[in-house]
Amino acid sequence: MHDPARLAAMLLADGYVIVDNAVPTELITALEAELAPRFVATPFCEGGFYGARTKRFGALLRRSRHIAGLVLHPIIRGIAETVLGEWCDRIVLNLTQAIEIHPGALAQVPHRDQDLWGGVKTGMHYQINVIWPIDPFTLESGATLVWPGSHHDAASQPGDARPVAAEMPPGSALLFLGSILHGAGANQSDHVRRAVITSYCLGWLRTFENQYLVYPPAIARAFDPDLAALIGYAQHRPNLGNVEGQCPSVLLHRDDIDGLPAIDALLPGQADMLDAYVAEQEAARAGLIGG
Repeated sequence: MHDPARLAAMLLADGYVIVDNAVPTELITALEAELAPRFVATPFCEGGFYGARTKRFGALLRRSRHIAGLVLHPIIRGIAETVLGEWCDRIVLNLTQAIEIHPGALAQVPHRDQDLWGGVKTGMHYQINVIWPIDPFTLESGATLVWPGSHHDAASQPGDARPVAAEMPPGSALLFLGSILHGAGANQSDHVRRAVITSYCLGWLRTFENQYLVYPPAIARAFDPDLAALIGYAQHRPNLGNVEGQCPSVLLHRDDIDGLPAIDALLPGQADMLDAYVAEQEAARAGLIGG
């Protein structure tokens, strides 16, 4: 039995945690079968960061019917909401991505994913990534390398510290904070190493994958409402990400958004303060009229 509180505590302490047997291996096998043609059709990446011996593609929610189960996994998502929820009204899906690392691929440069967002980091957690192996993750095949504890100092570099190879079988999941140093290992085997990444971030950040272009309303209308909200079809209070002053979920039910009234979407404390402010003015006005 998985204990979400214990897993979240391990994640915060070490910067990463592996959840064993998170999903049945049959789900991963079915997922691979759906993604296999796309892996074949996808060209190798260009550039030293993505990797010249690596293939990557996104938009997985419209490429496989099994991805939603990973994105909405109750334990994984619960951990993400627990860890990130302190700094936002709601979390959002940052990306889904499939990765295939070929034999001969070099190790990826150690990096922190939260460096996507500029500015001085203030100790808050911006992001949680989840890697779901399709093939067994071993040191030889290029298992993701993590530097435990490196999230405690955003300026630290690997130095002489030895990384940990996140070795795990399909069905398990590696969770790590956006602030931890990590990188794909070198594939020294004679076979490819496939995996899927799902990632969550604070709801007020710009996401790595442009969800609104990847999943426009015509596609998102077929999603479960909870999934649609997670990819961005929901406001982040106060009033962030609105469409004509309304929750963007309005786009899931109609095409014409002209003539809609703007509606407040405030945090409880803000709503209480506003109600008191309006009530005070209305009472004063009523007194003037009555006098």
